[in-house]
Amino acid sequence: MLFDRLKRFCVQLDCPEVAAPPVFSSGESVAGRVVLELSGEARLGALHLHAYGCAKVHWTESRSAGSSTAYTQSFGDQVEFLSLRQVLLAPPDSGGVTVLPAGRHEFPFAFQLPEALATSFEGKHGSVRYWVKAKLHRPWATVRRARKEFTVLEPIDINTPALLAPQAGAKEKPARAWYRNRGQVSVSAKIDRKGYTPGEVIPIFAEIDNCTTRSVVPKAAIIQTQTFIARGTKKQKKSVVASIVGDPIAAGKREVWHGRALKIPPVGPSILQCRIIHVEYVLKVCVDIPGTSKLLLELPLVIGTIPLHPFGSRTSSVSSQYSINLDWLRMGIPEQPEAPPAYSSVVTSEEPIENLPRPCQDEATSVFEGPFFAYIQEFRYRPPPLYSEVDPNPPSDSSVRPRCMTC
Repeated sequence: MLFDRLKRFCVQLDCPEVAAPPVFSSGESVAGRVVLELSGEARLGALHLHAYGCAKVHWTESRSAGSSTAYTQSFGDQVEFLSLRQVLLAPPDSGGVTVLPAGRHEFPFAFQLPEALATSFEGKHGSVRYWVKAKLHRPWATVRRARKEFTVLEPIDINTPALLAPQAGAKEKPARAWYRNRGQVSVSAKIDRKGYTPGEVIPIFAEIDNCTTRSVVPKAAIIQTQTFIARGTKKQKKSVVASIVGDPIAAGKREVWHGRALKIPPVGPSILQCRIIHVEYVLKVCVDIPGTSKLLLELPLVIGTIPLHPFGSRTSSVSSQYSINLDWLRMGIPEQPEAPPAYSSVVTSEEPIENLPRPCQDEATSVFEGPFFAYIQEFRYRPPPLYSEVDPNPPSDSSVRPRCMTC
């Protein structure tokens, strides 16, 4: 029987690194093969392949309908991102079965992922999953199934103007005890940018003023919020990803954080484009005030997948303003630039500054009218001036001071 002759039936995906799980992005091609190992000659039916990907959410809530009755209500929804079908082995029209000899047989397949996919995710009330499933139909036997999951990681580039913008905020809160005002606590915080990648360190710049009569404790934490949406109802799950605790601040004192470091652990990227599942992050700076609720200040974060390039936010902001491709600039600047020449080697003591040529007013105004990077590129390809022992700008006779012969 075929059940005894089918030794192996599996789906394999092509991956550059064998040990690493296959990871893809939207628009990429997924290739692999369905492997059959037979111990003897076997009669097979059709072999179908189904690639599928979807986001699902589901949870239940107990609601009270009276003093002694209660009922359970379920919430669920699903969004389909991928659904492709292929026939890898079709039986002939005459017999309806295909006879394969003993040994190993491979059936290759390939398909392209569509655009606008969501990153793979596993949460408490929902998930985003992708897989490839193969079905082998056999005469007079049950259908054999093989399944292989793969990961989709949608790129989030933090080198965009929106994610490179600094984030700042300020809040204050009065400290009350027994309806009496005990002063107030204020906090102001700032971070360099909105987008970060796992493994980076967030430098926190904060200032906490304690104008109360008791000491307070400042804290900072990265909060992950998972939001699940179904039938117009939301279900959220919040968790602390990383946190730090500052030193207590005495009454009437001020504490300043000069870039207090908070490292981002390995976490999943933000999911903002899925209709039923959102994964968001915030940096929360809070102050524990005795006798009253905490003072909370939240700064939004986006966890991306493409890290900050070597030029940092300054180059990104300039390039976004002028929409210029900076590949030539990155290739032209060496890793270790040469030191600039000394001032004495450019202007000697015998040549006063007044005698240096000054730019014409018309030329100076026309330089700043065109695009900024056009002049950088022009300067980059301009050859250096020729060396000469003759001063191209000799001092005029009127500026030469006569010497006294008797001295």
